[in-house]
Formats: sequence, structure tokens, C-alpha cells
Amino acid sequence: MKDIFISNDIIYIGADDKEIDLFENQYNVPNGISYNSYLIKDEKIAVMDTIDKRKTKEWINNLENALDGKSPDYLVISHLEPDHAYNIEYLSKKYPEMKLVGNDKTFAFIPQFFNIPNLEERKVLVKEGDTLSLGKHTLKFFMAPMVHWPEVMVEYEEYEKILFTADGFGKFGSLDTDEPWDDEARRYYINIVGKYGLQVQNLLKKASTLDIKMICPLHGPILKDNLEHYINKYNIWSSYTPEEDGIFIACSSIHGNTFEACKVLKEILEKNGAKKVILSDLSRADMAESVANAFRYSKIIFAASSYNFGVFTPMKQLLMHLQERNFQNRTVGIIENGTWAPTAGKCMQDILVAMKNINIIDPLVTIRSRLNEESKLKLEELSKNILEIC
Repeated sequence: MKDIFISNDIIYIGADDKEIDLFENQYNVPNGISYNSYLIKDEKIAVMDTIDKRKTKEWINNLENALDGKSPDYLVISHLEPDHAYNIEYLSKKYPEMKLVGNDKTFAFIPQFFNIPNLEERKVLVKEGDTLSLGKHTLKFFMAPMVHWPEVMVEYEEYEKILFTADGFGKFGSLDTDEPWDDEARRYYINIVGKYGLQVQNLLKKASTLDIKMICPLHGPILKDNLEHYINKYNIWSSYTPEEDGIFIACSSIHGNTFEACKVLKEILEKNGAKKVILSDLSRADMAESVANAFRYSKIIFAASSYNFGVFTPMKQLLMHLQERNFQNRTVGIIENGTWAPTAGKCMQDILVAMKNINIIDPLVTIRSRLNEESKLKLEELSKNILEIC
């Protein structure tokens, strides 16, 4: 892994994981993931979170090299999820004089994961706005409940103006992966934190009062330049505002006829002036990317085959993922296919109407097995109506 420089006093001690295939046992990570951890060296020494068990040996080596024979005074626990907290017990036993810094919920959850010797005597309990002096460096604590666990907190280092953001501003991909931040940060945020937009908005309000020169998340690159860009993306994503003006066609097709109809629809939309149309086959696309695309674009057309008197499974999965993540504020169209009893349209509609501010436009297009002239005219009508919506 390439050297990560933060400052003379704040040292990166995390690790890249390029062997992992599924993050949280569900999200494809073709470029791996980073587990970030930091060490602040001052009159007092603070470890800022540990990392996942998969890279424990590398983390311990990085930590010991950075400590250079010294012992840490504090372990700051921003988030207790195991990919960040696995080594808390190890570190607590190795350094019995080290204090643990957390909030009420942190210490309520710790015994569920770890057996920490003398935990009561080692607690440093912090609440909103509290500070911890390390010397010239001072940490100020801000609670961030449900971003995305209830015990989450972030820390602002006042001397170097660094915000340690836990899972906030995280990204899939190892640190030595050369790729744009937005796409994998979007996929990470929408799928992992996306349900908690209100809580993220609350955290952004707190962050807006701070003079931030650098953002240090627990996954993904340290953000040093153009911080307005990253903060603006988080504001868009967490407010459920469309990020781009475009049409995402999410298609769930059994034998290919529904997908062929969607290809025709894409051509019609582009002919009628649509500037960006994205067509995805849900059976083959990465589901996390499809979820992110539904949040990304201003308009979505859900097209699915009928299946077992319901809707074909990949579409049902997408809609359930969207519902779980508070999907809202979108214009949508619906296309169903069925040979003898088309049911997909009603199933999709029933799920969508339970979401907030979903504008379902007419017509609901029904295809009987394969596209014909009559159903193609309905696609033309759907295209016209969805493009008229600003």
C-alpha cells in the first residue's frame, strides 16, 4: 500500500484488504476495501479506532512501528462495528493503562462484543461538545447516532482542523485503487448509510460550524482537497434529492422479451430528447449499483415480468432495497409483462405507493409476452409523459 501522509503528528496505521470479495457479506468490492485507523502522537497518544480481524497482523505492525516503543494513552472508539472495532480487546489487554474513550451507547455495547479488563475504571465517557486534550492537539466530540449505528460519534481535531468521520465519507476500494471517488462513495453511502438521511443531515449541520481542512474516514481515501465537492455530494444523497437529471430503466426480464421492450423504450426516449438514459438488466447488474442508480437519477422506469402471480424476483429485491433505504422524491413509470395474467405492475405499484413523494405517471404499460404495435404506442406515450415532468 502506498504511504499515506496526514501530518507529522497524525499517522495512518490502517490497511488495505484486496482479498475480500463481499463487504458486509453482501456488497461486491472488486477493488477491495480499506480499513482506516490513525494514531495521534502528542504529550498523550491516542489511537483512533482499530480495524477488521482480516488485517489484524498488518495493523499491529503499523501501530507498533508508529508508537516506536511508547504506549497509547487513549483508544477513541468512534464506531463499534467489527470492521473497525475487532481489535479493541487485544489492544486493551496489551496496554492495561490505556483509557477507552466513548459515549454512553459505546460502553453499553462493548460487553456484547468484548471482555475488557477493568472496563469501568478505564472509561472516558464523552458527550456532545466535550473535548479531550492530548497536548497541542485537542479532540472535540460530536454525536452522530444512526450514521449508521446508534453509538457512532465523530471527532474534530482542533489544532490541525481534521474531522474524523467514522463511516461518513467512506468509499469502497483500497487506497491504492486509482478510480473516481464519486461512484464507489455513492454506492457505499446509499447502500450502507442511505436509510439515515435525516441523521446525516443533522451531522452535516454540525460540521458546517467547523473549519475543516481534512476529512479522515474509516474507509476510503483521506480527503484533503475540494472538500466542498464531497460535502455537497453528501448533502444531495442524504436529502434524497436527485443527483443528476436522467432516466434509469431498471429491468427484470425472465426470457428477454421485457428487456427487448426496454431497449426499444431507451431508443424512443433518446429520440424524443432524453439526454441520459441508463438501462440495466437487474438479473446481471450489481444490485448495490442498481440501488445507487435509482437514487442518482431523477426519473426511474421499473419494468418487470410477472412471476408466481407477483413480480419477478430481481425487481422485487430492488424495490425492497429501495424501501429499506427511504427511497423518495422521484418520478417513476411502470412496465409489466405477462402472458396470461400480468401481475407485476400492481405489485410494483403497491410497493412504490408506500414510499414518500413517488409520482407514478401514466400509462402503466402492459406487454403480453412480447412488444407489439399497440404496446409500442404505449411506450411512446410513457416516454412523452415522463419527459414532460421537470
